[in-house]
Amino acid sequence: MKTYHLTNTQSDIEQASAILRDGGLVAMPTETVYGLAANALDGEAVRRIFEAKGRPMDNPLIVHVAEFSDIERLRLVSEIPEKAVKLAQAFWPGPLTIIMPKGEVIPDEVSAGLSTVAIRIPSHPDAQRLLKTSGLALAAPSANTSGKPSPTTAQHVIDDMEGRIEAVIDGGSCSVGVESTVITLATDTPRILRPGLITREEIEAVIGAIEVDHAVLHQLENNEKASSPGMKYKHYAPRTRVVLLRGSDERYITYMNRLYARDPHIAAMCYDEDKPQLDMPCITIGGMDDEKAQAKALFDALRAVDDLEDVTSVYAHCPEATGVGMALYNRLIRAAAFEVIDLPEKRIIGLTGQTGAGKSEAARLLAECGFPVVSADEAARLAVEDSEVKAMLCASFGNVLLPDGSLDRRRVAQIAFSSPENTETLNAITHPKISEIMLAQVEKNNGDIVIFDASQLFEARQDVFCYRIVGVLADPELRRERIMRRDGLNREEAERRMSVQLSEEFFIAHCDDILYNNGSAEAFFDAVRQYGERWCADEQKI
Repeated sequence: MKTYHLTNTQSDIEQASAILRDGGLVAMPTETVYGLAANALDGEAVRRIFEAKGRPMDNPLIVHVAEFSDIERLRLVSEIPEKAVKLAQAFWPGPLTIIMPKGEVIPDEVSAGLSTVAIRIPSHPDAQRLLKTSGLALAAPSANTSGKPSPTTAQHVIDDMEGRIEAVIDGGSCSVGVESTVITLATDTPRILRPGLITREEIEAVIGAIEVDHAVLHQLENNEKASSPGMKYKHYAPRTRVVLLRGSDERYITYMNRLYARDPHIAAMCYDEDKPQLDMPCITIGGMDDEKAQAKALFDALRAVDDLEDVTSVYAHCPEATGVGMALYNRLIRAAAFEVIDLPEKRIIGLTGQTGAGKSEAARLLAECGFPVVSADEAARLAVEDSEVKAMLCASFGNVLLPDGSLDRRRVAQIAFSSPENTETLNAITHPKISEIMLAQVEKNNGDIVIFDASQLFEARQDVFCYRIVGVLADPELRRERIMRRDGLNREEAERRMSVQLSEEFFIAHCDDILYNNGSAEAFFDAVRQYGERWCADEQKI
């Protein structure tokens, strides 16, 4: 199929109108995003929208009209609620969609079998001209392949829809950049089903109290029917994995830089203010306090993600889900397929080191100094009694359970430390659960500083949560003697355990501070105490 690239001249608008009247598809600019338009009262034409997008037909579409009088003229609704009139007077033409009881002329292809229909009057001048010239009501979801970021330029449409539709009208870049706010008046209390540029607070100023639907910020169940476009499936997503990081600006910066130090294949989607502090490639979406600029830039940024070379994951700085930020959060969380990492608000000091170096003694001394200590060893004991973890360990290492059903820890240790491959398997099974337990314990502790006592801080990827990392090291001969004495191992067993751990050079390169434990217990205690005093004296320098 040939796709005509049209401009906004009157002759091209007339050509597009003729295509629509003949049952064809035209991508039109609106102030929000480009829409893939068809005659809303022609079920067969609407069906072609779903075919072109590659989208299932269980998601309702928005019907666009030029004027409020068109709603009655075309009998699109069975009644017009009083609140709809007030909202129309306040926000139309503009980026607000109102759901009302549908008229008999609305085909099921438009309403997805619901008893309601979504109506909007766009403000974009080219959309207005197309609606008036064609004389039609136009059903128009975003003009992109289903699941991809919505298009905000004609080129975005061409990239996705070339050869699938009859025409695209180039009306320039969309001024808003995210889809319209959708509100239903078919419930006892009006409810926002999709957030956009028109905020909850602005709507409440016109019609009083409203609600926000659960699906706006949360994932639908598999059998739950979508009541608004964009809620049912993974949406707005580039090919590259997107992850949301929810936490303070400081925690986002720290997490990203530590993660990039171990994984050079990541990038950041962030605010302008974040970029100078980040080490990795960045795609910015505007100033931290300029939500409208962020909304306009969001879909361009999501499309730009796939242009980054050698990047496998992008970590987005999660916006606050209030005001226009609710629209940003709604789009990003779906682009990320609801993969969100909550960053701890407390300052975590990672305490790690090689086995036998004295890390546990350092943790004990810090606890005596009054610091809350979260122990990875204690978390591991809880983790390995988790039924799913035990099942995975047995699947990998054979039956490693005692007669009472508990884990044979000594047997697991013998197998796991017998080779680097087995150690890696053990880590892959246990580390996620251990981290989950430790982070939960961090939030329960009082105080702004919490010590993460974790010998495998780096292997478990817990270093990314730490504001500062202290490594405890000692000479190999001392470590071997301590391990033999502590664990009842012979020389060969102790050296085998030491051989599968990270090198001293690694700790020196990746820790912020190093504590050496080669001398007397008193000297080590003094060194640990001095660190604790430094943290307490000036928390901002940690």
